[in-house]
Amino acid sequence: MPVIDRRRRRLGIAAQAVLLTLTVAGCSSLGRTAVGPVIYTTEKDAVVEVNSPSVKGCHRLVPEGAKEVSNDTLIDIILYPTPDCSGPGTTYLATTFSDVNAPSAKPWRSFSTVH
Repeated sequence: MPVIDRRRRRLGIAAQAVLLTLTVAGCSSLGRTAVGPVIYTTEKDAVVEVNSPSVKGCHRLVPEGAKEVSNDTLIDIILYPTPDCSGPGTTYLATTFSDVNAPSAKPWRSFSTVH
């Protein structure tokens, strides 16, 4: 095989690798989600499941809040006692962990992801 053909083949493979990398990198930021559910129990003992929430922004829980949260996603979350993911009194909840609020504590009203 001539030297020129080998160079063309290598350049072709390199160009394809670069294009594939750019395609994957460009698409990975679109619609990224925390794969899996966030499951919580409300103050009225209703169980709510949020499947694969977006990794961006603040996610509100039901108005009465949650007393127990289970993070079964592949990403950590932060729980907030306010509906807008602000203020003190947050709880860091790692992936595959659950947390139960103390009876005297304020319920959680929102969460955001750690990414």
